[in-house]
Amino acid sequence: MKLNINIDHVATLRQARLGTFPDPLRLALLAEIAGADGIVCHLREDRRHIQDQDVRRLKQNIQTPLILEMAHSDEIIDFAIKIKPNYVTLVPEKRQELTTESGLDVNADIEKYKRFCKLMQSNWIKVSFFIDPTSEQVDAALSSGADMIEIHTGDYADAKTKQEQDEEFLKIEDTVKYARTKNIEIALGHGLNYDNTARVAKIDGVSELSIGHSLICHSLEVGIKEAVSQMKSIIEINSKIVKKD
Repeated sequence: MKLNINIDHVATLRQARLGTFPDPLRLALLAEIAGADGIVCHLREDRRHIQDQDVRRLKQNIQTPLILEMAHSDEIIDFAIKIKPNYVTLVPEKRQELTTESGLDVNADIEKYKRFCKLMQSNWIKVSFFIDPTSEQVDAALSSGADMIEIHTGDYADAKTKQEQDEEFLKIEDTVKYARTKNIEIALGHGLNYDNTARVAKIDGVSELSIGHSLICHSLEVGIKEAVSQMKSIIEINSKIVKKD
């Protein structure tokens, strides 16, 4: 199970002063040294954190895969084709939201997403859809031609009670089981932290976890290398438990 580090909030801190520090590329390189398997960034239409030049520099300098999160926007689509990240993750995006609030409703316009997949794949860019944990969205992603899905774990992460968390976990687990029968690569992401990651790391069939905000916050206390190392240990220990079982 791979760990992809989202570095958006490094850029958020930099943009608070509209300066050059902290540098998302420097943190990405340190994360790689510590064992990160990929680097994630979200180039939003409002450019609230990651900027175009950040993506260019990451593509030119990191050694692990670059995953570009993006909305279905003509401007961002054109940019992605020029930059050629290893893959793009299509997410819903609203100007007023603090962070991505839910999964993409692929079922709402499968033909549009088919065109998106064909365009990206014709430019040698893999496509992942960020979806809510339902079999219907898995089917829609498959019908659109996606190479991969990333299941939204935000409701699980935000659950207020143990019962609510258990219910949300079962939705994720059931969706992963269903997706595995469809032979599509599966990632999980959003809201995962040092307390709730161990449980989802036990789910068999998940190839990647995408973690950003909690890890960047933790790195303020222990440093980026130690923060990545600790999260890698959580994932490796718990994913090995699954294999032994």
